[in-house]
Amino acid sequence: MVATVGTAAPLFAQAAEPVQLASDVFIERFEAAPGGGRIRVLERADQLRAGDRVIFVVNWKASRTREFTVTNPMPRSISFQSSARDDQEVSVDGGHTWGALPDLIVHLGDGQWRHARAEDVTHVRWRVPGELAALGAGQMTYRGVVR
Repeated sequence: MVATVGTAAPLFAQAAEPVQLASDVFIERFEAAPGGGRIRVLERADQLRAGDRVIFVVNWKASRTREFTVTNPMPRSISFQSSARDDQEVSVDGGHTWGALPDLIVHLGDGQWRHARAEDVTHVRWRVPGELAALGAGQMTYRGVVR
């Protein structure tokens, strides 16, 4: 399966003042390096194949020092893996319920429930506190694998 990728998944920032968001998607590959080692190579993602490891980079710019929240839906073709920040929250139900992944559960539809797994994540969000917003710009990154 090959899928094409736009420059970014839709992003939403909730703030009293404007927050500018831009994102990029990269494929992470490892290649042989001189001397027998391996090097990590990031390539802009134009096409994705099942099994590709991808890194999403979300850059923000804020003109004020008030807290804001950035929410990013996970594309259905990508299974969430991790975020570079420990304070991210995830949703496994389309953005209705939020929390740390180990604290969430998924209804299986037959009266059964199970603990949520990374592949269940539908959205990722980060709260940017005022002291970070005061810096004027920042970045969040998270990883996924193409299903």
